Amino acid sequence: MNYICFSPNFPPNYFRFAVALKNSGVNVLAIGDAPYDHLHPDLHWAFTEYYKVDDLHRFDQLEMAMNHLIRKHGEIAGIDSHNEYWLETEARIRTKFHIEGLKNRDMAKIRKKSEMKKLFQKAGLNVAKGTIVKSVGTANKFIEKQGYPVIAKPDMGVGAADTYKIKNDKELKAFFSDKPDLDYIMEEFIHGDIYSFDGLVDKSGKIVFYTALKNQKGVMDVVHEDAHTYYYTLREIPEELIESGLKTLNAFNLKGRFFHFEYFREQKTGRWVALEVNMRPPGGFSTEMFNYSMDVDVYAAWAAMVSGRKPEMHFTRKYHVCFVSRKWKYPYRYSHEELMSMFGEHIVFYHHVEEVLSRAMGNFCYLIRSENLDRIFEIQKAIHKIN
Repeated sequence: MNYICFSPNFPPNYFRFAVALKNSGVNVLAIGDAPYDHLHPDLHWAFTEYYKVDDLHRFDQLEMAMNHLIRKHGEIAGIDSHNEYWLETEARIRTKFHIEGLKNRDMAKIRKKSEMKKLFQKAGLNVAKGTIVKSVGTANKFIEKQGYPVIAKPDMGVGAADTYKIKNDKELKAFFSDKPDLDYIMEEFIHGDIYSFDGLVDKSGKIVFYTALKNQKGVMDVVHEDAHTYYYTLREIPEELIESGLKTLNAFNLKGRFFHFEYFREQKTGRWVALEVNMRPPGGFSTEMFNYSMDVDVYAAWAAMVSGRKPEMHFTRKYHVCFVSRKWKYPYRYSHEELMSMFGEHIVFYHHVEEVLSRAMGNFCYLIRSENLDRIFEIQKAIHKIN
C-alpha cells in the first residue's frame, strides 16, 4: 500500500503519522516544499521517497509530483496532511487521481460555515442565528433583528483569521470599509464557553476513540488581544456534548478521518450551540494531549485504520492534560528551569511553537498532566504569572 504524507514537516509533531504508517507496513511517500535535510530525522527513515516542490500552492507542480510517484510506485491509497489549510488542495488531488477520501464535491459542507449550519439544523442541533452579508444594508437588517454585538467571519476560512466582533455602527462601517473580498457570514454573539468533541472514525464510520477539550478563551479573542491561552482535556464529558458530537458525525457521514467539532455552551441557559466542524485533528500539539491523557497512541490507531487493520483502542480518560502557552513579550515570574523544578512531575511535554501559529498558540508551550483539575489550574497560573 502506498500512502502520501502531504507537507509532512508541519506541524513539527506530525512526523509521527509517517512513522506510524511505516511501522504498519505501509510504503510511505511524501510531497513537500521543505528541503529534505530540514525534515525531522525520523522522516528520513519513514519515507521511501520524498518529492520536493517549489510551491505547494502550484497545482501543476503537485500534478508532476503525483504522476512521478504513481509511475514509480503504483496506485496511491491515500494522501493527507491532517492540516485544515490543505483540505481543498488534498481534495483536488484525490479527485484528479481517483484516491479514496474527501473529494471536491465534499468541500462546501465541511468548509463553508453557512453550509455547516444547514447540516447542524438538519441534525436537530442549535446554531447561532446568522446570514451571509454582502453590504451594509444586509448587515443592518440582520442587526435590527438581532442587535449588537455580532460576529463577522469569512464563510470559508481557517481559525480566527479575518474575524471581527462588531459592537456598534462605527465598527460596522469600519468593517465594510476594510472588508476583504470574501463572502462573510454575520452571526449573533453567543456568551458561552467553547468545547470541542474530538476523535477518530474508521473507514466504516465507527468511532475508534473520542474525547473532549474545553477552551479557556476563544481563538478570536486570543488573536485580537495577543493574549495567553490554555485549554484542557476533560475526564468526564457532558452527555449533551457527546449527544451533539454523535449527531454531527451522523449528519456529515464522516469516515476514515480525525474530527474536531466545536460547540458553545451558553452561560445563561446552558444551551449547547453548534459552531463548526473540522475534519482533522485539533491543531498544534493536541494529538500529544490525547496520548498523554489516555496513555494511548492515536498515531498508531490511525495508521492501523489506514493500513486495513482493525484500529482497536482501549482507552480511559485517566488525566486532564492542559496546553499552556507563553509569549515572549511578557516578563514571567518563573523561568523554564524553575517551572521544571517545581512541577516537573506534571510537565510531560514542552516545545517551541512555529512562528505562523504564535499569535494564537504562543511562542512556547507546556503540556501539564494531572488527575486533579485544581492542580492543573495551579500550575497554569504559575506558568502565566508575570513579574
